[in-house]
Amino acid sequence: MPSAGPRPPHQDDLLLHHLRTFLGIIDAQAIDAVRGRVRWMQLAGGETLMRQGEPGDALYLLVSGRLRVYIEEDGVRRVVREVSRGEVVGEMSLITDAPRSATLVAIRDSVLVSLGKDDFANLQSHSPQVTLALTRQIIARLRTEHDRTVMDRPVTMALLPVSAGIDSAAFAQSLARELSAHGKVGVLDAAGVDAQLKALGLPSMAVDDERAQRGVAMLFDEFEGTHDYVLLVGDGAPTDWTHRCTRHADEILLLAAAEAEPVVHTSEQAFLVDRPPHAEAAEILVLMHDAGTAMPRGTSRWLARRPVNDHVHLRRGHEGDMARLARIQSRNAVGLVLAGGGARGFAHLGVFRALREHGIEPDYVGGTSIGAIMAALIATDQSPQRLEATARAEFGRNPTGDFSLLPLISLIKGRRLRRIVSRAVADNIGEGAAIEDLWKRFFCVATNFSRASEMVLQRGDLLKSLLASTAIPGALPPVIMDGELLCDGGTFNNFPVDVMRGLRGVGKVIGVDLNASKPRRIELDEMPSGWAMLLDRLRSRKTRRYRLPSLPVLLINSTILYSLSRQRQARALTDLYFNPPLDRVGMLDWKRFDQVVRQGYEHALQVLGDRVPAPPSAARPEMVPGSTPVHQER
Repeated sequence: MPSAGPRPPHQDDLLLHHLRTFLGIIDAQAIDAVRGRVRWMQLAGGETLMRQGEPGDALYLLVSGRLRVYIEEDGVRRVVREVSRGEVVGEMSLITDAPRSATLVAIRDSVLVSLGKDDFANLQSHSPQVTLALTRQIIARLRTEHDRTVMDRPVTMALLPVSAGIDSAAFAQSLARELSAHGKVGVLDAAGVDAQLKALGLPSMAVDDERAQRGVAMLFDEFEGTHDYVLLVGDGAPTDWTHRCTRHADEILLLAAAEAEPVVHTSEQAFLVDRPPHAEAAEILVLMHDAGTAMPRGTSRWLARRPVNDHVHLRRGHEGDMARLARIQSRNAVGLVLAGGGARGFAHLGVFRALREHGIEPDYVGGTSIGAIMAALIATDQSPQRLEATARAEFGRNPTGDFSLLPLISLIKGRRLRRIVSRAVADNIGEGAAIEDLWKRFFCVATNFSRASEMVLQRGDLLKSLLASTAIPGALPPVIMDGELLCDGGTFNNFPVDVMRGLRGVGKVIGVDLNASKPRRIELDEMPSGWAMLLDRLRSRKTRRYRLPSLPVLLINSTILYSLSRQRQARALTDLYFNPPLDRVGMLDWKRFDQVVRQGYEHALQVLGDRVPAPPSAARPEMVPGSTPVHQER
């Protein structure tokens, strides 16, 4: 809606800065012409700026705040991207006269300027630079529309304690120290903002005091303009300051003590429960555990009571966990994707060991089939040596050796695989573990046979999810989950790099593929008879005439042919790609564990070469007067 009352001078300064950045080298008279034609407006968090399908009568420049872009397709509403300060939206409709292509909603309180169609046409005729600038923005947007690190990096994050005894100020300082590796960080709390308001002769904060609101908005805008990340330290109670933090945040971190009861806090009840749907800032549950906690448990009880967008587990005093949260919040998290491939999947552990030795720590892990099992082990955040010992002890027992005498559903009974995976989960995580109880975010891919669709499993029973992801159709029995049949995810997506790319916070993706480097040529003109094949199998391996895949291998490979074609395309979505040379390793060669792990490790060392981890910055944090911030120049 149009803004009322006098406008704070800093907003004019922000507009001038954004125009100069957007228009580039342009004379002052042209900038003044733009400033003279725009209309100022304000949106409260949850208000809609434009709706998909409406006629386009204006373009908008976001002076401060944040917007979210939605598109509706076949009745389904999905998030496309987020709009940050300084961006122009709505220009396509003015240029093409087409209806609005998306719906835009304010995530938080936002200030914009609009330029109507007639004024835009007038500017185009007098200043071709405006048209060129808009064209450049459209091209840049098309180039980066799939890059979530560009689209949705939050600037302002509210830290909201939702358990008793949480020291949000100390948490803010720790997070700020880790975030400073990714940009300039500032921290604001109630006392600091009150002090600055008094220094300006303004009243203390009160949500219903207009002068105080304008003063706080001015401080927030100025602080955001000079920092890459801003942390707002909420109080442990539903105060006016805590309310303002939730209204001004791009994302809200809910700080909870894992050992406490997962009740909804009074601040959540007061400020978050009744927010407008599909418009609010994302809520991230941060569960803090005692330093000696082996594995999280009972996470589902917390998630069931609040509609959070994500959750993160931290151990108190564990710098690595806080560094992971900083990477996620700065959209620099590392995702590790592990492909399916039977016994070849042991190579994943060798690659993981090499990554650890080079200081590369995955924050998210996911995979399909055997890749899902190895990814789940990595998500326990244990040493490569411990994981290799577990996998060697369990998978050396030939998990696919219990063939069924009555193969009505599958050639293999699957009981042995279930016991092996169950023991591996119990030994490293505990009985009855859920996906959300892993230290690191994890997903696995299965195929929903009932719906003929790909299914990404990110919550629920871990053992059942892993068995579903590995249930090769015809070879292993399918898994029943919520009344539907699930089977091996390799049917649809054996190398789910695209799934990882879509996760919140992921900036870089590492992929470990298990594709043979080249197809095997069959040196025969016709298939031999069954008797000829049987006699040939009685010979030693070196003297066999027919180098043909066995029936189980044929069945397994035939189920993933479509997925293998996608797998080659998925390589382009990785930032670091591994494909160990495993041509001589069969999918059922379970006894070659140590050899396959070694091949994965040696291949990874070759790919990584002389790469070494970047040393931590030695710069000391600086303090911002009038608040309790920590920030650091990049």
